[in-house]
Amino acid sequence: MDDTTKEDVLKRLAYVEGHVAGIRRMVEQDTYCVDVMKQTFAVRRAIAKLEAKVLDGHLRHCVVEAITSGNAEPVFDELVELYALANR
Repeated sequence: MDDTTKEDVLKRLAYVEGHVAGIRRMVEQDTYCVDVMKQTFAVRRAIAKLEAKVLDGHLRHCVVEAITSGNAEPVFDELVELYALANR
C-alpha cells in the first residue's frame, strides 16, 4: 500500500472507530432505535468507502506489479476470492 493510500485508510479507520464508539454510547443511553440504525448505516458507508480505497490502491500497485513481473495468476485468484467474499 502506498503512503498516501495508507494515510487515507488510517484516517478512515479512525473515523469508523470513533463512530462505532458513539453508537455504543447511544445504545447505552437507550437512544431511539431509528437514530442508532442511521448511524450504523453511516458506518457501513464509511467502511465501503474504505474498502474501495484499499482495492483501488491494490489494483493500481500490487496487481500492476504482479502482472509486469509475470506473477499474475495468484493475484487474479485473490481478486476472484475477494469478489466471492464480497458477494456472500
